[in-house]
Amino acid sequence: MAWPTREEAMELLREYTTNKNLIKHALAVEAAMRDYAEKFGEDPEKWGVTGLLHDFDYEKYPSLEDHPFKGAQILREKGYPEEMIRAILSHGDHTGIPRETPMEKALYAVDELTGLIVAVALVRPSKKLSEVEVKSVMKKWKDKAFARGVKREDIERGAFELGIGLREHIRNVLESMKKIANDLEL
Repeated sequence: MAWPTREEAMELLREYTTNKNLIKHALAVEAAMRDYAEKFGEDPEKWGVTGLLHDFDYEKYPSLEDHPFKGAQILREKGYPEEMIRAILSHGDHTGIPRETPMEKALYAVDELTGLIVAVALVRPSKKLSEVEVKSVMKKWKDKAFARGVKREDIERGAFELGIGLREHIRNVLESMKKIANDLEL
């Protein structure tokens, strides 16, 4: 099969995911992936669709034993490109799939960071991304009790693997998310 279109990817995402926050997470990762694709001179459509589908199986198969393995199996059955499937598999350290391509590294790098940025926005009185700045993310970064579930070491490793400084990485992903703030309801 050729690379799925965004419409096909959204259809698959909605087939497996009903949780509004998981859909918004997929949209945030998609936005950051599209922008990183442009920065790396790659195809924003391919990277965006991969970002959109990276957790499509998570709601039905949330355990480490199942996610993203079940999703990869479903994508293979649908004939989706192995390049996409490998990137999705490599976004979790527990899969044992090493990140080798820029797309694989970008997906890993943006996944956790989008969650931290959302958490920072939600503690603002306005709950608006437009009021979030890199310095506000960095301030919350240092507070280990804040967004305790966000694996900061994964974000740092992701930025390192991309060859980008942490502050620049945060700025890139934040700016990507601000472009779709309405879709994220932030």
